[in-house]
Amino acid sequence: MNWTPYAQVYDPLKVGSIDGTDPDPHDKAIIRALNSEYIPDKNIKGKSECTIFVARLYRQTKEDTIMHEFSKYGRIRRFRLVRDIVTGSSKGYAFIQYEKKDAANQAYQYANNLIIDGRRIFVDFECERKLSGWKPRRLGGGFGGKKESGQLRFGGRDRPFRKPLPVPVSKNKMRDQKNKD
Repeated sequence: MNWTPYAQVYDPLKVGSIDGTDPDPHDKAIIRALNSEYIPDKNIKGKSECTIFVARLYRQTKEDTIMHEFSKYGRIRRFRLVRDIVTGSSKGYAFIQYEKKDAANQAYQYANNLIIDGRRIFVDFECERKLSGWKPRRLGGGFGGKKESGQLRFGGRDRPFRKPLPVPVSKNKMRDQKNKD
């Protein structure tokens, strides 16, 4: 079995499990994610491998502050601080696209857990175009914090999968297996 702490393909059932092995959904958000259809936005421009996701931003942090901190890693092509459509206030996360993949890799490596305006931020690569099967948080998916049921999601950078514990094979099971052969 090729085990990895990070999800290679997005499966809501697996990301709802601490080790990626749960066979049944255990909360409503996972069921909603399994039953939902999500088509990634075709209007998103740029390369996914050059785009990072920045979360846990202080909602009063200015765009200039974020741009200043992240321009240290390379030249920024596009920047988008996500805002509430009604109030216009920051939702606390942003997407930054660099001109080069190396700059995005450096920001991914060094900017995670950086403190901006007194808040420890989280940096990851964009998942919508990078992981097949991706479902956003509003559909019960994502890697973010607690969902409506309080269940965490795993397989992302913030909460990687834990290695599954080996299940010991009893002597009776070994004997049954030999009898089948």
